[in-house]
Amino acid sequence: MSRIKICGITDVAHVEAIAEAGADLIGVFVNTPSPRQITPEKAVEIASAAKKQGLPVVGVFVNAPAAEVNNIASGCGLDWVQLSGDEDTECCRQIEKPLIKAVHIAPDWDEPYLLDHLESYQRELHHNSPIYLLDTHVEGKYGGTGQSFSWDIAKRAAERYPVIIAGGLNPKNVGRVVAELKPWGVDVSSGVESGGVKDIKKIKAFIAAVRRARARLYRTKGGQ
Repeated sequence: MSRIKICGITDVAHVEAIAEAGADLIGVFVNTPSPRQITPEKAVEIASAAKKQGLPVVGVFVNAPAAEVNNIASGCGLDWVQLSGDEDTECCRQIEKPLIKAVHIAPDWDEPYLLDHLESYQRELHHNSPIYLLDTHVEGKYGGTGQSFSWDIAKRAAERYPVIIAGGLNPKNVGRVVAELKPWGVDVSSGVESGGVKDIKKIKAFIAAVRRARARLYRTKGGQ
């Protein structure tokens, strides 16, 4: 079942609506250079509201020391940590919360290169291997660009590892990704915004598209 992560939440008022729409995770940009970046204080407010809805919160960090990440994650009541920068496996090993590690896919990557990259992480992290978030490489950016990579190169990766597909997803194309790749999860931020602000109608449409694709897969398998 492909889980749904709505990322870049900045407004406490959106949390209840997102939970009611059926999201599985929400993400907050705590120290990520982005128009969606929030303060740790705001992260506490959002995490508190999410807990009332039973909605896990992922804190997104970029190139921060592991000790800082752990302190903020604990202090803000975050459930997961997502490292979206150039963090190495040593940093990943030091993270205390369940981990999502972003992998930024450049235009010249192909399927074998991606598999080798993930296999290298697996070997080094052993039993502490993360969920991998596959996103598009954009120079100087660490997510939220709305640009997609060639999803076809991630098919075997999604079969072998728990991966979240991100980058350029929206209500119109997410069903295809779920149907063809069957990933652990899908992630969206700018694809459910209007004028740079989260749009609840678009969020509901995105979640509905994922649910339809999941239902079709279930019927195809004969309920197995």
